[in-house]
Amino acid sequence: MPQFQLVKKTTYQPTAPEISDAEGAAMARAVVNLFRRWEITDGQASVLLGGLSARTWARWKVGEVGRIPRDLKSRLSNLMGIHKALRIIFTEADRSYRWVKKPNDAFGGSSALEVMLGGELTDVMRVRRYLDAVRGG
Repeated sequence: MPQFQLVKKTTYQPTAPEISDAEGAAMARAVVNLFRRWEITDGQASVLLGGLSARTWARWKVGEVGRIPRDLKSRLSNLMGIHKALRIIFTEADRSYRWVKKPNDAFGGSSALEVMLGGELTDVMRVRRYLDAVRGG
């Protein structure tokens, strides 16, 4: 009969550094501006931000960003990655902002916004991965 051996515990060491509260707050402020440029409605913002309440979104829009949970920081990070990739791909800023709502063959004719409005973090990540592949990064 096999014998069990006690395994020494080790501390968790993430492969990517955790996003700090200050970084999260900065990304939240940036997303407010980004969504304005993308012409995102308050309802769409709530979905893109994982069900963020209308009250919290309203506070963000006036610069009052509170504590941001880890999963929301991940969403913000991916949205910033999408913005960065678009600004690298398109030299004209307005074109990069309009791209989000344009139909795209890579998404079966849907726009990137329609994909992201699926509501899951993986929907946002799908758009980011696509753009990272297009830009070669």
